[in-house]
Amino acid sequence: MDTAELKRTWALAQSLGDEVPLYFYSHLFLSHPELRAMFPISMATQRDRLVGALGRIVSNVDQLDEVTAFIQQLGRDHRRFEVIAAHYNHVGASLLATLKHFLGEQWTPELASDWADAYGVIATVMVQAAEASEESSPSSWAAEVTAVERRGLDVSVIQVRPEPHLPFAPGQSVAMEIPARPRLWRYYSPANAPRPDGSLELHVQMVPGGQVSSTIVRSLQVGETVRLGSAVGQELTLDETERHRDLIMVAGGTGLAPLRAHLERIDHEWQATGRAPRVQLFHGARLPWGLYENRLLKNLATRPWFTYTPVVSDDRSYPGRKGYVGDAAADSGSLRGLLALVCGSPEMVRHTVSRLRAAGIAHTDVRFEQFATLDEDSHAEHHHSHDAQPAGLPRSE
Repeated sequence: MDTAELKRTWALAQSLGDEVPLYFYSHLFLSHPELRAMFPISMATQRDRLVGALGRIVSNVDQLDEVTAFIQQLGRDHRRFEVIAAHYNHVGASLLATLKHFLGEQWTPELASDWADAYGVIATVMVQAAEASEESSPSSWAAEVTAVERRGLDVSVIQVRPEPHLPFAPGQSVAMEIPARPRLWRYYSPANAPRPDGSLELHVQMVPGGQVSSTIVRSLQVGETVRLGSAVGQELTLDETERHRDLIMVAGGTGLAPLRAHLERIDHEWQATGRAPRVQLFHGARLPWGLYENRLLKNLATRPWFTYTPVVSDDRSYPGRKGYVGDAAADSGSLRGLLALVCGSPEMVRHTVSRLRAAGIAHTDVRFEQFATLDEDSHAEHHHSHDAQPAGLPRSE
């Protein structure tokens, strides 16, 4: 398999802009009109999401060993769309037809074979993971909304209780569909550690033009039933060897949610054992009222293991630290040996990651979501406010 040619031809297809996804969806829906109902009514923001994600993953099939667990998670997570093996065949056929159409004479038998082989490898990993998970978990979870609390102008804190319990680890995300916006799935990170009653706390920030986040913040009611997908994501989770390392956490807006889940886990363990790693949290917002968990975090800062620094960028009258949150974190002292968790908008993440690495944190010790570039409306409508999703099959908007 000539992986260099896969990358080169995918880059060429990407350079053609909107024509590629338009052709792909036209081919898919004309060939298999029954699949249209799996996608949202408006395809305006769907565009290159599916074909773009597939192209990026398949053209990097030579790195499969590094992302197998992630692809398996995608396969399990896409059970909520009622995806079956035949659907992968249909999507793959349309992807190859699209590439053949746009590559023209460059679409040689050898290249066609390589693309088919690469797609087959990826699809097989996803299908097998989905089939294996059928024995132990539902395709999606119904969850009752038990509380909705508006926090300031544009943030709501939502409590939901899925049945049965939905397993997750702090730092992971779950997709959510609300009744008012069917088929528009959005990813949110639970802001709590796993609880005995199985409930989840989700932080949702309203984004201008965001169909789902705006509806949740303005209109979601206690007693409504939402649907949740399985937990996904590894970049912001901590394994057993990392759980006791000293941490620096940097969050922008509701990117605080997955980091707050870690703080809750650490605090529970500290209360039970008297032991905890040292943790520094820097939470950034444009304006002071964007620090929507300020009171809780100040109270937590009475713990001997935790320090909290709020940072405001756009209010010169603010009495505390002003500027970019990444700068505040990088300037906080010696950072060597720390493990960094970063969560926020793409711009905030890029700036913060660069500053932390320049300040001495090892390249591999700066952790952030690698699928940030695959989001939908914008990364702001991900869990910060989490209206996004990792690459995969039938998408949510």
